[in-house]
Amino acid sequence: MKYPFVTIIMPIRNEASFIARSLGAVLAQDYPPDRMEVLVVDGMSTDGTRDRVKSLMRDRSDDSSPQIKLLDNPKKIVPTALNIGLRHAKGDIIIRVDGHCEIPPDYVRKCVKLLQETEADNVGGLQWSVGENAFAHAVGLATRSPFGAGNAKFRYSSKPSWVDTVYLGAYRREVFERVGGFDEELVRNQDDEFNFRLIQAGGKIWLDPDLKVKYYSRSSLRKLWRQYFQYGLYKVRVIQKRGAVPSWRHIVPTIFVLALFVMVFVSLVTHLAIWGLMVVVPYFLANILASFWTACRDWRALPILPVVFAILHFAYGLGFLWGLWKWRGKWKERANDKPSRGINAH
Repeated sequence: MKYPFVTIIMPIRNEASFIARSLGAVLAQDYPPDRMEVLVVDGMSTDGTRDRVKSLMRDRSDDSSPQIKLLDNPKKIVPTALNIGLRHAKGDIIIRVDGHCEIPPDYVRKCVKLLQETEADNVGGLQWSVGENAFAHAVGLATRSPFGAGNAKFRYSSKPSWVDTVYLGAYRREVFERVGGFDEELVRNQDDEFNFRLIQAGGKIWLDPDLKVKYYSRSSLRKLWRQYFQYGLYKVRVIQKRGAVPSWRHIVPTIFVLALFVMVFVSLVTHLAIWGLMVVVPYFLANILASFWTACRDWRALPILPVVFAILHFAYGLGFLWGLWKWRGKWKERANDKPSRGINAH
């Protein structure tokens, strides 16, 4: 196997609780350390994250570890961090690793091998969600189920296949030279937009479930609601910018929430509760059945799962509806097919 030079870009902000695990997992790779560099791009953290990164840099300053650089991200959002990393990257292969996850020790080597063996422009694996409390554990189970994730194969698939997106991603450098960098308007979903743009440009994305990355789910109802509301919100901009819908799974929660609103309104106008129940009852039954099916992995999560599923669907759907209103005047704007803040930008 050949060992091309690899750049790992880590966009982080206020990850003091996780950075030792996430960066530690990167530094524990079985890939030759002299063929790797790690760019930690920090969004001006205020919780001690930077001090912990610097401490790890001091502890791993010998030849047995890859070179680590700490870069500033004044705009504090993920897409700007990724583009800063791209402009400093020396690697022939670019791998994204987030501060809220842990990659296995063979992750980099397997990504490189897959890029060499397939025709893929981007390879990746599963987002294996786990939790540090009961709520987060239930979130992990819910997001690894079709009822919670739709047809997002990177959540639960057991078979390698061509897909529309993967978690994180390992890219050939020329991909960014060809299609540009990450869209800095997209606080969320910047990876979805990039991968959709890549596919529209003729690129291919390969999912291999052997690449299983541990991801720490949101640990509270409020954090989960905010996360999925923003996913729905910014998905509208992805669709507007790309001029198409990447997958039906992005639309279903919105249709459900909209149907619920319409039927409740009809019930109030007609004074017939049956109209509202036509949506509420089927969803309630589907939610309960999915919760029991999902809880087969851990019955302790059963009381929480119906709430988690409801948050995933309602928050995303409401976020999407708000996005339709918020960006209602942007449907005729021409999409930027090659955002200029990638590797070649200055």
